[in-house]
Amino acid sequence: MTTNPTSDSDLFDLIADQFQNRQQSEMSLRDYLAACRDDPMMYASTAERMVEAIGEPELFDTSGDERLGRIFSNRTIKRYKAFEEFYGMEETIERIVGFFKHAAQGLEERKQILYLLGPVGGGKSSIAERLKAIVEKCPVYVLKAGDEISPVFESPLGLFNPETMGDALEERYGIPGHRLTGLLSPWALKRLDDFDGDLARFSVVKLFPSKLRQICVAKTEPGDENNQDISSLVGKVDIRKLEYFSQNDTDAYSYSGGLNITTQGLLEFVEMFKAPIKMLHPLLTATQEGNYVGTENLGAIPFQGVILAHSNEAEWQSFKNNKNNEAFIDRVCVIKVPYCLRVSEEVDIYNKLLSNSSLNDANCAPSTLEMLAQFAVMSRLKEHENSNLFSKMRVYNGDNLKDVDPGAKPIQEYRDAAGVNEAMSGISTRFAFKVLAETFNYDPQEVAADPVHLMYVLEQAINREQFAEETEKRYLEFIKGDLAPRYAEFIGNEIQKAYLESYSDFGQNLFDRYIAYADAWIEGQDYKDPDTGQLLDPKILDQELSKTEKPAGISNPKDFRNEVVKFALRARANNKGQNPKWTSYEKLREVIEKRMFTQVEDLLPVISFTSNKDKEMEIKHNEFVARMVDRGYSKRQVHRLVEWYMRVNKAG
Repeated sequence: MTTNPTSDSDLFDLIADQFQNRQQSEMSLRDYLAACRDDPMMYASTAERMVEAIGEPELFDTSGDERLGRIFSNRTIKRYKAFEEFYGMEETIERIVGFFKHAAQGLEERKQILYLLGPVGGGKSSIAERLKAIVEKCPVYVLKAGDEISPVFESPLGLFNPETMGDALEERYGIPGHRLTGLLSPWALKRLDDFDGDLARFSVVKLFPSKLRQICVAKTEPGDENNQDISSLVGKVDIRKLEYFSQNDTDAYSYSGGLNITTQGLLEFVEMFKAPIKMLHPLLTATQEGNYVGTENLGAIPFQGVILAHSNEAEWQSFKNNKNNEAFIDRVCVIKVPYCLRVSEEVDIYNKLLSNSSLNDANCAPSTLEMLAQFAVMSRLKEHENSNLFSKMRVYNGDNLKDVDPGAKPIQEYRDAAGVNEAMSGISTRFAFKVLAETFNYDPQEVAADPVHLMYVLEQAINREQFAEETEKRYLEFIKGDLAPRYAEFIGNEIQKAYLESYSDFGQNLFDRYIAYADAWIEGQDYKDPDTGQLLDPKILDQELSKTEKPAGISNPKDFRNEVVKFALRARANNKGQNPKWTSYEKLREVIEKRMFTQVEDLLPVISFTSNKDKEMEIKHNEFVARMVDRGYSKRQVHRLVEWYMRVNKAG
């Protein structure tokens, strides 16, 4: 294997440039203040930097998209590039962005904890990871004294007292008075004393938040409930330094807690309500008062960051129902992160997960992901008393059921009846993806997935999970009552289409004859058969046309005939007088397919994998298999799915 030295060089140069661009740079305090006059982002809060990094939304008018128009009632929705892979979560993302916008405007949200509430495997952690990646995009300006950067990464503006310096800073540097907190960390206060109040001896460092380097981004998790120590939030004394400093000296303190690191950043608190209440108190004072105290008598430590927490609904309800926690509950901004309820977007999620695995190149038969998505979404939906669940699922997906299920309700009616907790329970995306992974690896001879194996693996997984008896029964009924029969119809159509292409002449003859008969019937004329010379009057023509239309359930033959003939005449005018291909008009193609196959037995000689075939039939069979492979199936899958289809139809 040879390498291209130029491309290698370019790659390493690019990485070096990126590293260099994110290196810290230092300036004097005077230069920092002067720069603030032209660039408000130099003293921006965490929320403002988040809004800047998220960027402006793309406004999308759903009235121009039939499917999305039905889902969003033709509203204009906002899409954010920073969250483009979060499929089916437009409303959740909009609320999260709204939280940061309001916090950036100095509204109540700036004092609140952003709390993501949702079921397991619903995407809370993924959103948290994305928010932490977003906060790394914009630099933060941090106070420095001598060779030391503030251990809590505090803002240089903490040096200025708002009561005495507010007006002067606003007048000279354009920094609004409300930006001054008047709060210095104990570390900065000690340096100020050492410098005899000379602010010029301080400098400012431009840093980029970094999860890896623990700069302005941190994650805190609850520990053992019996010996939970708040030092994981507020830091603790470093016993190695007690040899040089007294216990309550700021330089003896280890500012290693989550709040210490994120004074101007983002703190993620995982499973927050699993922590005892004493662990949560520092969060209250940090958000409400803009400061908190450490484990030693050092003085208050400033905090202007954002706290992001998440847990599942059981923990939230348990915490919420305890009256002692009312003060804390009032300081939490709850944003629900429900499961996806749109089949198409659920499929997008599976494709995203597959693309990050070695299964991305494995064969996945058509309809496999769709079937799994349908099952997952149906498990999350609440039953509607006057509508079946499958139709509700399709309406939520934006499908038009006008001619399919007249009993289907408008999407808003379904939502109103279901209430606000729909999609907060059911099968998780994580569970679904594990089922998918097992399906891919089910056949010992081939890494591939198809709906027949999926249904079997899904049943086994449901039995293993030991759901409540009623839930298990409901889930198995989805497979047997909805997915299996509909898949039998789907694979039947797939097989017929692959079979039909080997009989295209027959299909074309049926098409041409139908057009000729319908044209004569519309004109009220007799039709003379060019092969036999036989004359057919309009009454006989009507009978012959009906033979093609009835198997397909055409309810209004007159309109259908006019529509089809009009299409054919237009196409003929552009095609040198020739009729178009019989497959070119979807409506008539379906009608002809139904006419050609009213019995499964018609297909058997060509599609079956029995060995007793004559040479001509063997050629047609091989052509059929090749066409199925072209449609996205492996040869083993064609064999398996054909046998399953024939077995199901015999059973029926």
